[in-house]
Amino acid sequence: MFRRDASMRVRRRKQARAELNRLFGNPDSVLAIHYSCESFYGRTDGSSPRITSIAVRNLATGQTNSFALHQLAERDKKLNPLDIEDSYNELEKKMLKEFYDFVERHGNCIWLHWNMRDINYGFAALAHRYKVVGGTKPVEIPESQMVDLARLLAALYGVGYIGHPRLPKLIEKNKITDAGFLTGEEEAAAFEAKEYVKLHQSTLRKVDIFANIAERTHDGMLKTNAKRKEIYGSEFVYWLDLCQEHWVFSLLATVGSIASIIGLVLFFK
Repeated sequence: MFRRDASMRVRRRKQARAELNRLFGNPDSVLAIHYSCESFYGRTDGSSPRITSIAVRNLATGQTNSFALHQLAERDKKLNPLDIEDSYNELEKKMLKEFYDFVERHGNCIWLHWNMRDINYGFAALAHRYKVVGGTKPVEIPESQMVDLARLLAALYGVGYIGHPRLPKLIEKNKITDAGFLTGEEEAAAFEAKEYVKLHQSTLRKVDIFANIAERTHDGMLKTNAKRKEIYGSEFVYWLDLCQEHWVFSLLATVGSIASIIGLVLFFK
């Protein structure tokens, strides 16, 4: 059982590292995404939460595109919060159309997200809301082009790599700037209070944080609470991994291989 668990741990970690290398092999084609919405709770009528803002950040350039109800309201000269509320469906439809137009223009990109996995909160929820407000068929993003950073970190460091809630704890552990950051519950409360700018700033901050965490992970600089055994499965696997990755060990292995080949040539000469 121990060997099987360790083997699974090694395989998951290897797959996660390959995924991370895929992201940073072409970071210009990676887009970090986050969106905010109404509260999931207390919806006795069975309706889905309204989407309030979406932020998309290019992993290489840091260029960020945003889509938000209050931005569209400003264009339509509806800056009064009551006017915005009266036009929610119209504004949400326009916002999601602009988002899906953006998705269509970036069809080959990889979408880096945090737990956007289902109809409750995820790409499926965005597509569902677009249909609810009268939008045409949303552009489909292939599952192979979605990378969940939350699951990637768990695969790399083990499920106990940080406390709960994981994202705030990870931000604190790594001293990442979190000005404007709101939890999901705080974002929902900000929408109820019609604090649209505050809500949007949190959405923008989160895609910046996701990119920051991904970069630190790729560089081997992310701080976690994980112990070696939790990460590698055993001390033996840790040392084996170190030997495979460190350039000194790689150089020694290469020199050893060359020496072996030369030895065989001389032996059979």
